[in-house]
Amino acid sequence: MSADDTPRLDWDSFARQGAEIAAWGARYHQTLSERPVRAPLTPGAVAARFDAHPPEIGEGLDGILSEIDDKIMPGLTHWQHPRFFAYFPANATPPSMLADFVAAILAQQCMLWQTSPAGTELETRVLDWLRQGLGLPEGFQGVIQDSASSATLAAVLVMRERALEWAGNRRGLAGRPQVRVYASDEVHSSVDRAIWVAGIGAENLVRIPTQGPLRAMDPDALRAQIAADRAAGFLPAGVVACVGGTGTGACDDLKAVLGVARDEGLYSHVDAAWAGAAMICPEFRTLWAGIEAADSVVLNPHKWMGVQFDFSAHYLRDPEPLVKTLAIQPEYLRTHGKDGFVNHSEWSVPLGRRFRALKLWFVLKAYGLAGLRAVIRDHVRWSQALAETLRADPRFEIVTDPVLSLFTFALKEADDAAMIDYVNRVNDDGRIYVTQGRTGGRIVVRFQVGSFACTEADVRLAGEVLREMAR
Repeated sequence: MSADDTPRLDWDSFARQGAEIAAWGARYHQTLSERPVRAPLTPGAVAARFDAHPPEIGEGLDGILSEIDDKIMPGLTHWQHPRFFAYFPANATPPSMLADFVAAILAQQCMLWQTSPAGTELETRVLDWLRQGLGLPEGFQGVIQDSASSATLAAVLVMRERALEWAGNRRGLAGRPQVRVYASDEVHSSVDRAIWVAGIGAENLVRIPTQGPLRAMDPDALRAQIAADRAAGFLPAGVVACVGGTGTGACDDLKAVLGVARDEGLYSHVDAAWAGAAMICPEFRTLWAGIEAADSVVLNPHKWMGVQFDFSAHYLRDPEPLVKTLAIQPEYLRTHGKDGFVNHSEWSVPLGRRFRALKLWFVLKAYGLAGLRAVIRDHVRWSQALAETLRADPRFEIVTDPVLSLFTFALKEADDAAMIDYVNRVNDDGRIYVTQGRTGGRIVVRFQVGSFACTEADVRLAGEVLREMAR
């Protein structure tokens, strides 16, 4: 075949193959429960299925789905599996998949209002819908970030610039006082990375001790550390609090911690990446009581609300410090002759932005807040029931009690090596997937329920597997 004979994908072929992909996708999800959750392969096994060199002449896409089944499918960890109990979920519901398909078809570049007025204004509207659903006060304004990591980086950059009186971007950090940011050991590692990228330095992320059953940052210790750092010539800049820490679901006492930040003149950011979605259920909002005092809040609808990755909702009590930190306007990015709009690229690190607002619109239109609440409430109830089942078994110890749908446990009298061996046995079995963590200096099993496809029967089966592998 010559280059002139290369098959072209015209729009009729696009329609036919798009329909084939949709049907294939439905079959995949309908049969997920029959597959092992985690790929039972060794490193390099997938790459070995592909030629070492790229195709010179195009062959078209006919048969591509068969190749996916043969070459890709055996190497997948199935994140949408109903018995995926590891990490946190990354749910992709049918409406969010369809929205991503529409976004890909429209191929909008939503960096400025003028480059996609609909993309900009829908983003503003649907994030305000979500704000209302979460019970955040009126006045908080939202922007879509690709991940909580990006939102946290943006917040840390604001902390740095605000503390340096907006001179860091202009003059650099050399010769300036060392900026300090405060958090507990329970915050996500993305906070550490944000500190690195912002040029603050790992030694200037100060860890505050925790206390109580929710492993909350000690506000008195926070206040004392800030005073000590000022006396030592450091420049306190901000506090990162967490609601639903990744390891154990730790939740800071926001009223106390944000009160210290306010009294000390520090910028505050709350990472509620996973647990924040549960705040659409009013009965869970005690976990972030005091959130109205935060300067910045992030949660991930792509974790527990069925909004396909990537979609983090970043809310700001006042966007002006963020825009002052990140906005840059060469002439080619200016909009002349219009006002009353926002350019969301000035609220985030990347300039380019996809039409992600469609996903939240589709999901809210399909399920409504009531439908999403029902899913989250089921997950919390099922997880807490399993925790009680394991607690009643003399071979198990509940190490940290459930926070929403997350708890940790261990085999009694098992050392770290035995616990890792146990986790490997559970995962190699293939029926469920869990991850280990470390808390109180020991290896534990993290268990969370969050898959939209999960049923109560799946959680019961998980309990059977966990007990069987313990034998």
